[in-house]
Amino acid sequence: MTIGVICAIPQEWSYLHSILAAPSREQVAQITFDSGELGGHRVVLAAAGMGKVNAGLVATLLADRFGCSTIVFTGVAGGLDPQLHIGDIVIADRVVQHDFGLVHEERLHPYQPGYVPVINPTERLGYPVGPDLIDRVRRHLEGFTLPALPTAAGGADTPPRIVYGTVLTGDQFLHCERTRTRLHNDFGGLAIEMEGGAVAQVCEAFAIPWLVIRALSDLAGARSGLDFNVFVGEVAVSSARVLLHLLPVLR
Repeated sequence: MTIGVICAIPQEWSYLHSILAAPSREQVAQITFDSGELGGHRVVLAAAGMGKVNAGLVATLLADRFGCSTIVFTGVAGGLDPQLHIGDIVIADRVVQHDFGLVHEERLHPYQPGYVPVINPTERLGYPVGPDLIDRVRRHLEGFTLPALPTAAGGADTPPRIVYGTVLTGDQFLHCERTRTRLHNDFGGLAIEMEGGAVAQVCEAFAIPWLVIRALSDLAGARSGLDFNVFVGEVAVSSARVLLHLLPVLR
C-alpha cells in the first residue's frame, strides 16, 4: 500500500524529501513525484504548488496514476482560533471551501463545491474525514509530544498543542484581522489554508481516505505575511513529524 504525501511549497517539502529512502523520481504535468520510503512505509511525495487547482491535480495523479491508497497533505496554515498559537498543530476532522458558493446582494454565501442552491441544492457543507481514520489518528497521537518550539521560531518554549477541528480552504492568503474573525465565527474554523478542501474533494471522488495536517505558521491577521516568512520553515518540520508518527495508521 502506498501513501500519497502532498506539500504545497518547498519549505513544507524539503524536510520530508531529505529523509526519503531509496528515492526514484518521475515528472508528470510539470510536477515532480518522488517515490520512496519514510520510516519503512511506501510513499509518493509531491510538491504541488499553492492553491486548490494545483492540489486537485496532484491528488488526482496520486490516486489514479500512482495508485495511492491514502492521501495526506502536510504543511502550514494560518490560525483562526484566537486560542491557538504559532507552532500549534491542527488536524482537520472536516474541511470547508469557504470561497465557493452563491453571490447574492454583493455577499458570498458559501455552498458545497459542485452545487448551487438554485440548481442542485444539497444539505452538505464541507468534507469530513472518515470516522475510522480520525479515530485511529487520535488514538495513535495520545501521549505524542513534539519538541518545544523556541521563542525565536514563534513558540513559547512549550510543546505545540495538537488539536482537531474544521480547517478552511480558499484561494487567498489571509492577511486581514476582520476577515479572520468573521471566518472563525461563521465556520468555527481553527485554521485556514489553500489546498486541503481540493484534496478532500478529489479523494472523495476516488473513494480513498485523506488527511490534512497543518502547523500554524502565522495567525492570518495583519502580521501574517511577516510571521509566515519568519516561522514557516520551523513549523513545517513539526507538521512533517506528526505525519511520520502517523504513517503506521494511514491506510
